[in-house]
Parts: sequence; structure tokens; C-alpha cells
Amino acid sequence: MGKYSEKHSKNRSFWVSLGQAWRGILYSFKTQKHFQFHIFAGSIVIISAWLTQLTRLEWVLLVIAIGCVLAAEVINTAIELVVDLVQPNYHPIAGMAKDVAAGAVLIAAIQAVVIGLLIFGPPLMRWIMKGV
Repeated sequence: MGKYSEKHSKNRSFWVSLGQAWRGILYSFKTQKHFQFHIFAGSIVIISAWLTQLTRLEWVLLVIAIGCVLAAEVINTAIELVVDLVQPNYHPIAGMAKDVAAGAVLIAAIQAVVIGLLIFGPPLMRWIMKGV
């Protein structure tokens, strides 16, 4: 049995699986500029939410939105790696698979922006109007 097969067998412990998942997240963070950007943007949103004293429901919606974007980025990275492994040379279908995966990230990011605007828009407008 190869090294990969042993590390990824179905009989591994929860802690081994958790470590492998963290390794995947760290790989995404170290190698993917878009993932790094989304971590940064999510951090700014969390700081803004804390400063704005949001409701629990608003917090939940923001955490879900941020989590969806980050998860989509990690899945996109996994798809890109597999496509590159299976088809190292350019192929239109391989390129389309990557584009579709990137499209999923874009959908999640647009959803997160809309949620952010719905949550932060009213307090931001009150703050702007107060200053006028």
C-alpha cells in the first residue's frame, strides 16, 4: 500500500483526519492569493461587526457568509489540483472545470457582499446622515 493510501485509509482516527483537513486549509492559505484576500476581508467584516454591535442573527448571517466563501475557495483549490493532476496540459474541458469551480466562489462572494450590504447598509447610512 502506498504512502498516500495509508495516510488516507478509512480506518484513520478522527485526529488524523482533523490534522489532514488543517493541512489542506493551511495549503490553501499559503498558496492561494484569493483565499488570503478572503481571510483578510472576512477579518475586516468581523472587526466591523464587533464595532457596530450587531445582533446575534446578524452575526450568524455574517459567519455563514464568510464560511461559505472560504469553503468555496478551498473546494475550488481542490478541484484545480485534481484537474492539474489529471490534465497537466491545456484542455478546454479541464479549463471549463476550473472556470466552473471559480464561478462557485464568485457566487458565494456575491452572496456575502449582498449580506454585508443588507447588514451594514442601514448603520452606515445613519452614520453618514448624522455627519451631514
